[in-house]
Amino acid sequence: RISYFYDGDVGNVYFGPNHPMKPHRLCMTHHLVLSYDLHKKMEIYRPHKAYPTELAQFHSADYVEFLHRITPDTQHLYASELTRYNLGEDCPVFDDLFEFCQIYAGGTLDAARRLNHKTCDIAINWAGGLHHAKKCEASGFCYINDLVLGILELLKYHARVLYIDIDVHHGDGVEEAFYFTDRVMTVSFHKYGDMFFPGTGDIKGYRRQGRKILCHQHPT
Repeated sequence: RISYFYDGDVGNVYFGPNHPMKPHRLCMTHHLVLSYDLHKKMEIYRPHKAYPTELAQFHSADYVEFLHRITPDTQHLYASELTRYNLGEDCPVFDDLFEFCQIYAGGTLDAARRLNHKTCDIAINWAGGLHHAKKCEASGFCYINDLVLGILELLKYHARVLYIDIDVHHGDGVEEAFYFTDRVMTVSFHKYGDMFFPGTGDIKGYRRQGRKILCHQHPT
C-alpha cells in the first residue's frame, strides 16, 4: 500500500535566474509517474498546507512568522532579519515562499501520519527532503526542515526512528536536530571535502555520551 503526495502548485515556484533549485522538476516527475501508469498502483493525495503551529514544532516561532511575512517587495525593509535568518543568495525570497514551505512540509507530515496509523506501508513526498534548514535559519535552498517535522511525528507512535539520507550533500540539519537523543539515528551518504557544501559530515563519525551518528563519504 503506497501513499503518494503531490500538489501541482509546487511547480509554480521560481527561485530566480541561474538558481540551481528548480521546483518545476517535481511536476516533470509527476508527469512521468502518470505516463508510466504508476499512479494506478498508488493512492494519490493532495497534502494539506502545514499550519504555522505545525512548523513551530521544530522551528522557532519568530522564524516561522518571518517566513510568513516576508515578500520580494518588502525584503528591502528587513536587512537585519534577512542576515539573522540566513536568507539571501542561496535561500532567496520569492513569491509564495511560505506557501511552498507549507505544501512540502504538509506532505511529509501527512505521510508520517498515514504511516503512524498504518493506512499505508510506503509514503512518498517528492517535494520534501529539505534537510539543511535549521531551527532558526534557512540553509542550502532549505527553509523549513520537513524531515525533522516528519520524524517528530513518527516519534509520537514509535520508540525509535532510523533516518537514511542519500542526498549528495550531508544531511546536517536533521543530524543537528537529533544529535542529543538516542531515539533517532541519522545515517547520511554524501560527498565530503574540497569545500563541498555544507562542509560537515566527516567520514570519521562522532561519539558523544554513548550516542553515535554515522556520516559516510559518498562512494564516488
